[in-house]
Amino acid sequence: MVAPWPFPVGGILAKGWFWALDYLYVSYWQIRDTLFRADPSEYLLADAAKSPILILPGIYETWQFLRPLADRLSEDGHPVHVVTSLGRNARSVVASAPIVADYLREHDLRDVTILAHSKGGLIGKYLMLRSDPDGRVARMVAIATPFSGSVYARLMLAPSLRAFSPRDATTLMLAANRGVNSRITSIFGSFDPHIPAGSELPGATNIRLDVAGHFRIVADRRLQDAVALAVNPAAP
Repeated sequence: MVAPWPFPVGGILAKGWFWALDYLYVSYWQIRDTLFRADPSEYLLADAAKSPILILPGIYETWQFLRPLADRLSEDGHPVHVVTSLGRNARSVVASAPIVADYLREHDLRDVTILAHSKGGLIGKYLMLRSDPDGRVARMVAIATPFSGSVYARLMLAPSLRAFSPRDATTLMLAANRGVNSRITSIFGSFDPHIPAGSELPGATNIRLDVAGHFRIVADRRLQDAVALAVNPAAP
């Protein structure tokens, strides 16, 4: 059930403003990612009492884009794992899922919560459906994920971006298979300039926040609180 929090997006000028803010935010993180690289091993808490988190960023993003959330969950007592071999996440969803599955096996991770942004949520769902025979992934929290694709993808020149078309074979397969949807929490804003159809996923826990944006939603405190609750559903 989607939380009824409508956001007064307004007209074309307001949407254009949200586009601009979104690109300013992601540009800031791309520059910060290049200049100030964090050590992902700092998030592997030896004395962590809570279940592991696995970070899956969006396309052309490194894991550092999700550092605001990694910091929050690490402070909450979770070991946070990063699949650095994904690089900037330019491979296809089908090619990326086995890389993540190998990481889970190599580190013998179980009861894992995937925390994903955008394309990362598609990789996570594909993994849950096709590449996790041992049931290592317990749940996924996906942020601004194009589960039904984006109509804008057909306008893109790069094949890696056109793959998000609603007519793409992988997108259609993921949408048709709902067996793992009940283990997914999809969190998204009231207006996403990159996914006009939104990120609602049938059968999942869908949370619509009073926030606009595809990238800058990650920095919003309301999003961070929603993620923390979704990762620890039994917490008071």
